[in-house]
Amino acid sequence: MPPKKRIFQRKRVCRFCTDKEVTIDYKDPKTLRNFVTERGKIIPRRIYGTCASHQRQLCEAIKRARQIALLPYSGTTQR
Repeated sequence: MPPKKRIFQRKRVCRFCTDKEVTIDYKDPKTLRNFVTERGKIIPRRIYGTCASHQRQLCEAIKRARQIALLPYSGTTQR
């Protein structure tokens, strides 16, 4: 039986740790929209690659932006 080929996956690094100029702010919905799916769900850190502390800040900012109606709770509605 031939040996299985190993798929090399590069380790994801936190975007906020590498670039200190990028900040997490609930008043910036354009940036927060990248971390939410089209259905309105927050993308988990294992997929996007953010570190745990920045993921917590990100979730809090998304929830605050939803609360004051800068981001929708659900995705776009199609009829």
